[in-house]
Amino acid sequence: MTVNRLRPRRSCLAVPGSNPRFLEKAQGLPADQVFLDLEDACAPLAKPEARHTIVKFLNEGDWTGKTKVVRVNDWTTEWTYRDVVTVVEGAGQNLDCIMLPKVQDAQQVVALDLLLTQIEKTMGFEVGKIGIEAQIENAKGLVNVDDIAAASPRVETIIFGPADFMASINMKSLVVGEQPPGYPADAYHYILMRILMAARTHNLQAIDGPYLQIRNQEGYRAVAQRAAALGFDGKWVLHPDQVAAANEIFSPSQEDFDHAELILDAYEYYTSEAGGKKGSAMLGDEMIDEASRKMALVISGKGRAAGMQRTSKFEAPEA
Repeated sequence: MTVNRLRPRRSCLAVPGSNPRFLEKAQGLPADQVFLDLEDACAPLAKPEARHTIVKFLNEGDWTGKTKVVRVNDWTTEWTYRDVVTVVEGAGQNLDCIMLPKVQDAQQVVALDLLLTQIEKTMGFEVGKIGIEAQIENAKGLVNVDDIAAASPRVETIIFGPADFMASINMKSLVVGEQPPGYPADAYHYILMRILMAARTHNLQAIDGPYLQIRNQEGYRAVAQRAAALGFDGKWVLHPDQVAAANEIFSPSQEDFDHAELILDAYEYYTSEAGGKKGSAMLGDEMIDEASRKMALVISGKGRAAGMQRTSKFEAPEA
């Protein structure tokens, strides 16, 4: 089957799976993606009941317009298989993806793929419909990120998990996502670029993880803008106040979106018979060519995914 793996994910809202009040509220927030969490946001004693709470809300809630994801526990715990079986058997038809945390090698993704396939076949669901989001949270996962990205056709995103990652490499900082003291450059640049390269190599999305100082809007915007500037597709939000910032930062400006759409229209015209079959042409004071088209497709795609509407129109020159 063919599945659109490039869903809008500018804002990825984390919601504790054990909190019905938060699960109810999340349905009305303008986040592109909502992930119902069975891992860190869910206490060990609450996990068994939370699985059934999540199933109930996936089946009965109104998640219109949102990518629906459940984060299960990682494979080193005793909870993972039961998380997957309970949630997918109970609400697989209303679920888009399973998020797998602390992925360290490709085999962990393969194991999840096999389990999903068995459940889908048993339940009569479409095989392959449910995607996988792989979260990189330690050094071993980053070293193996290329293999992880290629491990299954179900994989849709590679996600940076900064808190556990910082701990795994002994980074000298207690503020998740902030620069460690004493380092004059960006300590996360290599990590983010490594994840981005693996994602783009396999046509996946790259998502930045959380910023835990939820009342520090300036700090959140600064970290989100860094990821967006590199080319990431979105970022986690832990609080409703962060949703609007993520949606704004990971969307093109109206000016850039309009310009990208003009480039695409102009290039299509000038390479056509009517436009003279040109390989390059002028759009105002700017020369455009095939490379321009590829760059414009990126901006246009992000804008269209965000529901943006163009405010300008390409006019072919008079003969």
